[in-house]
Amino acid sequence: MIMSIVKSFSVGDGDMFYIKHGDSFTIIDCCMPEEDRENMVQELKSKAKNKGIIRFISTHPDNDHISGFKYLNEQMNLLNFYCVENETTKEDETDDFDEYCALRDSGKAFYLSRGCHRRWLNQKDEERGSAGINILWPITSNKHYKEALEKAKEGESPNNISAIVKYSLNGGATILWMGDLKTDFMENIKDDVTIDAANILFAPHHGRDSGKMPEEWLKKMNPQIVIIGEAPSDDLNYYEGYNTITQNTAEEIILECVSGKTHIYVLNYNYSVDFLDDENMPDTYGKYIGTLNV
Repeated sequence: MIMSIVKSFSVGDGDMFYIKHGDSFTIIDCCMPEEDRENMVQELKSKAKNKGIIRFISTHPDNDHISGFKYLNEQMNLLNFYCVENETTKEDETDDFDEYCALRDSGKAFYLSRGCHRRWLNQKDEERGSAGINILWPITSNKHYKEALEKAKEGESPNNISAIVKYSLNGGATILWMGDLKTDFMENIKDDVTIDAANILFAPHHGRDSGKMPEEWLKKMNPQIVIIGEAPSDDLNYYEGYNTITQNTAEEIILECVSGKTHIYVLNYNYSVDFLDDENMPDTYGKYIGTLNV
């Protein structure tokens, strides 16, 4: 049976994910509290063991998406580094940002843009298959994106240079990440981005109201589940009318993706939802809360 694992770490006000797919292991963003870094990296090493390709995708270099990145790179030697091409600067530089910049500017980085192709990211060959990852944004010629790049270069927030990353399992779920794109920026670019149907959406900007997706995109996507991140509850938009999982309460979330369905597990054994099917799966990765048929 074809199967992949997608995990969303519970790291507070930040983002970190991995995708275990076929012969590849992909980390998306990095936010590792100092007291948890050793255990988190040990888990990543264990899950990535024997994988032919290990890659890191940075949606954007905001602190809550690169915290602990220097340690992660030292421990895992991230040879396959993906980011948007940018010249972001910060008034208060950190070791993690310096590490990000060193890889970003090394000449070895692969720069993300809409429709980009890369062997084993979204192309297969005789050696190994695709990781099922495609990039929907940025369009590097877009004027709003150029303005966001310039603001990041001048030391303003890099939120709006975030890439939109899509992962699909053949015959299974499609999952979308949007970094920390802000609502007003998404409204400006909504007619330029092709948004297709997706089963699971990780809500932009940790689920904040300031990152609420345009209604036009939500209607086209029609997500079966919106996963709302760990921003302070007063800042969240709960995506009324959609089925949601709130990570503030659920804690770690693991999606076991197989053909036609996704089994969902959370760390909090007291958490439950009423919109998933019960297939009586064992608590393999945490508490099994149900199955999404896709």
